[in-house]
Amino acid sequence: MLDEIQILKEKALKALESVDSIDLLEQFRLEFLVKKGKIQSLFDKMKDAAKEEKPLIGKELNILRRSVEERFNELRERLSHQAETVPTLDLTLPGRRDFRGTYHPVLQVMERMVNIFKELGFTVAEGPDIEDGYHNFDALNFPPDHPARDMQDTFFIESDEQELVLRTHTSPVQIRVMQNQKPPIRCIMPGRVYRNEAINARSLAEFHQIEGLYIDKKVSFAELKGTLIKFSQKMYGENSKFRFRPSFFPFTEPSAELDISCFLCGGEGCRICKNTGWLEIAGCGMVHPNVLKAGGIDPEIYTGYAFGFGIERVAMLRTGIDDIRLFYENDVRVLRQL
Repeated sequence: MLDEIQILKEKALKALESVDSIDLLEQFRLEFLVKKGKIQSLFDKMKDAAKEEKPLIGKELNILRRSVEERFNELRERLSHQAETVPTLDLTLPGRRDFRGTYHPVLQVMERMVNIFKELGFTVAEGPDIEDGYHNFDALNFPPDHPARDMQDTFFIESDEQELVLRTHTSPVQIRVMQNQKPPIRCIMPGRVYRNEAINARSLAEFHQIEGLYIDKKVSFAELKGTLIKFSQKMYGENSKFRFRPSFFPFTEPSAELDISCFLCGGEGCRICKNTGWLEIAGCGMVHPNVLKAGGIDPEIYTGYAFGFGIERVAMLRTGIDDIRLFYENDVRVLRQL
């Protein structure tokens, strides 16, 4: 039996020399050191040995167990330390790309539009998002019973002193510019606007507009058409198709809407263009005399035109997105494409 002890000792220590991971060390423990392992099996055989041999056999078995356990514990400590300090790398994994941030697509379009109008001689004016009722409605020739004043279209702000609203358009900036600047006036007003509307593929409750105003002596509707067509050609290309339709706005007379052929269906009709083949991109018209008076300008001497674009609608045309909500759902799969 002493020979068996020596052979098992050599086998166990040699097996430990080839162990280089926690998993292999665990396999060694299950083979040699558990209650039903090979070392314990020799202890169980000692009862069959001769009485006079048992002391020597017991001594050698204890030496076997102690030497194997000591080597096992040293190896376990070393491998555990390596597992904590050395990260496991999977070299078969694909590399990770770093993505650079950029401007939001709506801001990119706004910047492009502003730059085009600057090339056409317009300056930039700004105004507050929270407006009083006079600048948002009264000065723009909205009658007291106009539907836009209802809660269905306007976000009202509680105030004991005056009527305050989240501006429903950037047109109030036109009034402020006219009140503080003498003609000739040629400026654009980009900014965020708010309307209490249902959110769907074509409209939001919070969006962006860019409006323009030109006031001088003998300004004509032909100049308005020329300006908008020139802008649209720079924005969408020289071969783009446009049309003007008569319309109505309280602050302009006469009024019109500018349409562009639908980018999705090619003019054949779809849900975005409401099966008309055209998409409205701007409202425009000659500034109403009452609006000129509210701005402190004599309509007998000066005339002017105004226009307004919905920036998200323009962004949809440029990017090919067919749902306006995608701009603000923060889906990086969409935004990285833009």
